[in-house]
Amino acid sequence: MGHNTYPALHTWSCDNTNEFWKNVWDFCEVIGDRIGVPCANASLMESTRFFEQSQLNVAENLLRRTGSDTAITFWNESLEKCTLSFDDLHAQVSSMSQFLTANGVTSGDRVAGYLPNLPETIIAMIATASIGAIWSSCSPDFGTQSVCDRFAQITPKILITVDGYTYAGKRHELLDKIPTIKNYISSITAVVIIPYLNTAPIPDEFTCYKTILKTYPPKPLVFERFPFNHPLLILFSSGTTGIPKCIIHGAGGTLIQHMKEHQLQCNVKPYDKVFYYTTCGWMMWNWLVSALASNASLVLFEGSPMHPTPGVLMDMAQDVGVTLFGTSAKYLNSLSKMNFTTTHELPKLRTITSTGSPLSPETFDYVYSDIKSDVHLASIAGGTDIVSCFLIGNVMQPVYRGELQGAGLGHKIEVFDDNGVVVPNKTQGELVCTVPFPSQPIGFWNDTNNQKYHNSYFSRFNNVWHHGDRIQHTMHGGYIIHGRSDTVLNPGGVRIGTAEIYRQVEQIAEVIESLAVGQEWQDDIRIILFVMLKPGVVLDDNLIGRVKTQIRNETTPRHVPAKIIQVADLPRTKNGKLAEIAVRNVIHGIENTNLAALANPESLEAFRGLAELNI
Repeated sequence: MGHNTYPALHTWSCDNTNEFWKNVWDFCEVIGDRIGVPCANASLMESTRFFEQSQLNVAENLLRRTGSDTAITFWNESLEKCTLSFDDLHAQVSSMSQFLTANGVTSGDRVAGYLPNLPETIIAMIATASIGAIWSSCSPDFGTQSVCDRFAQITPKILITVDGYTYAGKRHELLDKIPTIKNYISSITAVVIIPYLNTAPIPDEFTCYKTILKTYPPKPLVFERFPFNHPLLILFSSGTTGIPKCIIHGAGGTLIQHMKEHQLQCNVKPYDKVFYYTTCGWMMWNWLVSALASNASLVLFEGSPMHPTPGVLMDMAQDVGVTLFGTSAKYLNSLSKMNFTTTHELPKLRTITSTGSPLSPETFDYVYSDIKSDVHLASIAGGTDIVSCFLIGNVMQPVYRGELQGAGLGHKIEVFDDNGVVVPNKTQGELVCTVPFPSQPIGFWNDTNNQKYHNSYFSRFNNVWHHGDRIQHTMHGGYIIHGRSDTVLNPGGVRIGTAEIYRQVEQIAEVIESLAVGQEWQDDIRIILFVMLKPGVVLDDNLIGRVKTQIRNETTPRHVPAKIIQVADLPRTKNGKLAEIAVRNVIHGIENTNLAALANPESLEAFRGLAELNI
């Protein structure tokens, strides 16, 4: 193709959709029957379907390797460790697949996982995919109502869960919650329990995972190939503003998009060891599992990333030889705040990816000075909606502090103003994608006439995917994300992304984290900043003055909050993202309709009825 620079290659990939995705299929060695053109209706983005005549089986792609090499390495916060070979993985997927079939699960049925990040979770997902059923998962920190809100919508036949889990040294039993969930979701015909804590016997009405392995001895897997757009996953929106939406992702689109990102954007090679600190309620778990299709092996960690010590993940990366270390901006920022410096050289580590929220320039500096100086640090962004990334790294270009390197191949990302006009570089606007891509959802569950799907992505701009992030294009060709569009602050009619404020506030040593919202006040909007401070620190006039000065000097006077208020905790979703909308609702007396989507809903009480907000 002769594209010796990434921008040239990227432009070509967007201008030649059919040729690009055909080449990705071949280069990544997707196993399947590729027939016809990749994208027959590329001019109609909302209704685009890729590879409509092609067939594949995702499990066949994930299980392409056999042998005694390690497929999965597992660590947990109790420092328990185990490994599974590729042959072990094949064997247990075979047993689980047989169990599902024996219990009446067929193509298109749903299997629900209420599970920690265990090897057995991956086995269950691959077994589900192997027979053409649809996988959906929640992490075990979701409360009973939250689980029911999600899974009841999709009527699963099988529920797979654990007896309990640990987090930050505390044990959490789950067995007592399962009857409530099963009774609420009448479609569940069988419950499988994976004994993880082993603290109580598994009730007779449930099936123990170990019993499945004994009852269904492994036999060679036979992979039926399904249409490229056959449903693979149902992921859930965060649900902070209402009952979570059920987003259906197709088998082929998810697989080819992940293989492209792993091999072309993240430089994942055969025999690499890929790690992502994630729960099964976050789309990055699905992204991690797909690395098996690129002949890599997976590294899992279950528990708190700071337990038993803040260095536990670095210890694991050194010991296992992790090549790609995936995590959240919050984790890296937390290490930076505690001045953590690893004692390990991490010789195998080539790539660190960070997502979940914008990574500040100072955290870039921290990673290169205190973690590893010659690593490729890729701040990436996308989401549940596309089960992948719009903005991601690449090894052909330099990394600039505070910036996401660029758009992924095949994604024509533009920055629009409110009228759908491309804005100049360095101007904030809406992140949009103007060319179809294979990991667009194939729809929402129970969505009559695709109305929710249209309203979520295509109602703002005609025939253009509107993602809901506020971004700007930089002089280097990279991007800066300023937060979600629906949490953009608007004092005096000037649009301000919350991330701009957080970046400055978190320069202050005493501040652990902050959250900004707009309060309606005297026919305008004023910015209220809530800060969580280090233990023993009290917010006084001096500290308030320093925070305001930092913001004013490094941004604009309009960014300076009208009020700064100390709180003990900040509410966040199960995926660790700040719940700005929930706080905004509380201070305006608006009911939050889905508190179960929050990891710590009790924290919202501190924001209710604050006298400071009345003056």
